Amino acid sequence: MSETVTHLQDYDTEPRFGTTLIRSRRITVEDAADEVRELVLEVDRTDFPFEIGQSLGVLAPASPAFGQAHHFRLYSVAGLPERGSSGRPRIEIAVRRCSYVDEYSGEKYPGVASNFLCDLAPGDSCLTTGPYGLPFELPDERDANLILIASGTGIAPFRAFVKRLYRSVPEFGGHVWLFHGARSGLEMLYMNDERDDFALYYDEETFEAFRALSPRPDWGDPVAWGAAIKERGADLWKMLGEAKTYVFVAGLEPMLVELDAAFADLAGSDEKWQRRKAELRAGHRWVELVY
Repeated sequence: MSETVTHLQDYDTEPRFGTTLIRSRRITVEDAADEVRELVLEVDRTDFPFEIGQSLGVLAPASPAFGQAHHFRLYSVAGLPERGSSGRPRIEIAVRRCSYVDEYSGEKYPGVASNFLCDLAPGDSCLTTGPYGLPFELPDERDANLILIASGTGIAPFRAFVKRLYRSVPEFGGHVWLFHGARSGLEMLYMNDERDDFALYYDEETFEAFRALSPRPDWGDPVAWGAAIKERGADLWKMLGEAKTYVFVAGLEPMLVELDAAFADLAGSDEKWQRRKAELRAGHRWVELVY
């Protein structure tokens, strides 16, 4: 399995190619604090191979005043490879409309790439590059345990991964446990009243999905990973001790600290958990895609 590149400046943004927006739709309910949209982009070339688990680079127009022609960001491919009537590849990505607060002035500014993408209309063009990386690969063992942990838009690569697994690997018989973290039920992606794509697999004996929510989202409390993990504690710890268990983590980097605390509590001590995590890493069975 490939290693995650931590810094965006480490990525080669050549070659570049154009894409055209085919569809954009909101996948969080209207009452949710955050707007997340699903975009379908058609690549302006036919020879563009990409695989499940890869990321697409977006080069949004940037302000020349900051010395940049483009603002580079990565977005995980959220669907299976497909082609339009033109024969050109189409790629799905999930984009959260973001903003940030300047630490000196205190002013709030819209995120460059996310707002550019969310404001696109069908037919508009977007400069892209990639695809990059393949962090989440299906293990060779067809009875492997897969623990998928995602926060926010980190759920996107797992949507594609699970869809491929149950559509294309019928002989797979291992357990798939999906943990999805969000501030509230309104902000769950692909698992809310607007879109519940994972409902397709609820009848599968091998698949289970669990929610990890903030106990007080209006107060900014973090996602309660500890409660979600502790509830399945005995079975989860047993799975983590098996050589056929793989843990894939995707989402915001701060979640790693919260997960470590939750698993240390499950293990009985931080030292014991760090040993187990090191074993998973050494066997390439703990893989992260964080940003």
